[in-house]
Amino acid sequence: MSFNHTDEQGKASMVDISAKPASRRVAIATGHIKLQPSTLELIRENQIQKGDVIAVARVAGIMAAKQTRHLIPLCHQIPLTMVGVDFALKNDGVTVTATAKTTASTGVEMEALTAVTTALLTIYDMCKAVDKSMRLEGIHLVSKTK
Repeated sequence: MSFNHTDEQGKASMVDISAKPASRRVAIATGHIKLQPSTLELIRENQIQKGDVIAVARVAGIMAAKQTRHLIPLCHQIPLTMVGVDFALKNDGVTVTATAKTTASTGVEMEALTAVTTALLTIYDMCKAVDKSMRLEGIHLVSKTK
């Protein structure tokens, strides 16, 4: 059994979705970044030198979802109708949840996962000067519907 999708010449290609009908699709992804308590306090008090960590990470996640086709080879370009990125400050870090929606012939799970990952990486980048023990964890797809 082959796991590669290839065209007639044996080269990698996008999956042909032209025969699939467009339908409303939603994907939700989540992930967590472990932080020191002192880092969480700096985020809560908006005292990170680079600025408002949550606001910047939210915009970064949304922007990344919109660019998924440029980041992931063979990923389809789809018209996003909504991308939301939410944050929950926990005792041990920040949990990010992204929701992506479209009406298309293929799903939006890659966009939701890209939003979560980029938001987490943005938090990492903005906090790296004050926290050397940060760790990204548990990035995964929570659900997808069509």
